[in-house]
Amino acid sequence: MCSPPNTTKSKVSVYASGEQTMMDASQSRRHLLFLPLLKLFVKWGITANHLTGLSLLCGIGFCFTYGLNWDQAKLLAFSLLLFHVLLDGIDGPLARFQGIAGSRGSFTDTASDQLVVAFTTITLIHYGNVTIIAGSLYLFFYTLIVVFAMIRSSLAIPYSWLVRPRFIVYAWLPVETYFLPGTLNYLLWIFILLLGWKSLTGFYKIRRKL
Repeated sequence: MCSPPNTTKSKVSVYASGEQTMMDASQSRRHLLFLPLLKLFVKWGITANHLTGLSLLCGIGFCFTYGLNWDQAKLLAFSLLLFHVLLDGIDGPLARFQGIAGSRGSFTDTASDQLVVAFTTITLIHYGNVTIIAGSLYLFFYTLIVVFAMIRSSLAIPYSWLVRPRFIVYAWLPVETYFLPGTLNYLLWIFILLLGWKSLTGFYKIRRKL
């Protein structure tokens, strides 16, 4: 029988204290769901870092295929983005299954996710899905909130909750492309307001702690 995943919180993490119970439950469910796959990965010598790297390549691959001028380009791009999300959801359970989960892996995973957020946002600006102002502010505040979350966690003052809109943005892209063009820009402005507020409160909490 396989031992349950190690859900010990990393020393430097972007997870808020109020979300830890939810994250523990999510990790346990993903462990059970992906257990046969995790065993295969271990058998094949695949590590969590391999999955993180492949997830990053899939995310960047979206950027290079999204604007191609052939019929199935958008479908390929969305498939790559989906693989990015799936692999991002498996690398953590694999690390815990192999007993190598820790701050270093958490930081690598977070950096990889943030790179994909940056590349996809720049791509959407380039192809006119969002304006340069909305896209730039979204990317700025998204990066700032991740940095502040890590600092706050290391100072033992984590957020009570965090805003992670990237999954909603990714899921909305097919809606924007096929059904409601022009709506993604409005969605970004909603997240800009939320991220901006969390950045402001995060700044003052960090400043008071120093």
